[in-house]
Amino acid sequence: MEIKILKDILNTNIQVSSEVKSILAEKKIFMIDMMGSPGSGKTATIDKIIGLLKDKYKFALIEADVSTSRDSERLAGHNIPIIQIETNLFGRECHVESTWVKKCLEDFDLESIDCVIIENIGNLVCPAEFELGDDIRIVVLSIPEGEDKPVKYPVMFNTSQAVILNKVDLLPHLQYSMDEVRNNIKSVNPEMEIYETSAVTGQGFPEVAGYISEKIQKKKRS
Repeated sequence: MEIKILKDILNTNIQVSSEVKSILAEKKIFMIDMMGSPGSGKTATIDKIIGLLKDKYKFALIEADVSTSRDSERLAGHNIPIIQIETNLFGRECHVESTWVKKCLEDFDLESIDCVIIENIGNLVCPAEFELGDDIRIVVLSIPEGEDKPVKYPVMFNTSQAVILNKVDLLPHLQYSMDEVRNNIKSVNPEMEIYETSAVTGQGFPEVAGYISEKIQKKKRS
């Protein structure tokens, strides 16, 4: 019975994620699923991306947390539409589901949006299992987490298109091998785009913003 329930949840999620993709395709809106561990720097990354691109594109944010709206409050200064999801209210605390994303899209004014960013729950396991209808998945992996996370959590990395190696400003203070983490990433996903960033210094974020800008433009031309 438990296996059947899980299968039903996953099948429903896949079906609705296809509906989300159709909505976004019709409106030519690009959507990013931003994932990573708690404290990796997902919110700081989104803050930097929107700050660099908001004069060129109109953003909307789906902000998910187990509890509290602190990240939404932090990003509210960008003056963009934000919908907060607190997953403990749904009895499922480890991921976002496509039905919730679809409901958020219904509440946005889609005629005035170029890009939707989902900040998923801080977790390297569950979010990777649930398709949301996004165009790309980006994983934020911070340097203090260690080099082995891509091989320990391969589904997260082999279902994503880009990884942001964040907090590189800490490298002088840690025993950390950039070659090892790059090799681990490429071993599970040879096509993965890799960006080295620091939310403190701003390093790497112009390149990340350029990557996303190209994807938004491509979606608009599709």
